[in-house]
Amino acid sequence: MSRYNNSRLINGGRALSTNNTIPTIRAARDNGFIKTRTIVIKEAQRLDQIAAINFGDGSLWWIIAALSNIGWNLQVPPGTKITLPTNIQQVLVIAG
Repeated sequence: MSRYNNSRLINGGRALSTNNTIPTIRAARDNGFIKTRTIVIKEAQRLDQIAAINFGDGSLWWIIAALSNIGWNLQVPPGTKITLPTNIQQVLVIAG
């Protein structure tokens, strides 16, 4: 899955775009279908680094941004609370 419209093709060749995926992920979070945890950003941490450590893929940083309602910036100020899915596969299944 990618945050870009025409990157990786999924679902039988249909490209999944963020304008469709973000509301789906957020609704799943709000309805308890995605289990999450909250962490606080430390100095010099970026979302892509956190995604790489937690999911094994830094390109999934946008999922953290979507769940955290913080927009599309890799760098956020220290002290910012962000939301991580406890199981990235839950998100990928729901979004895909």
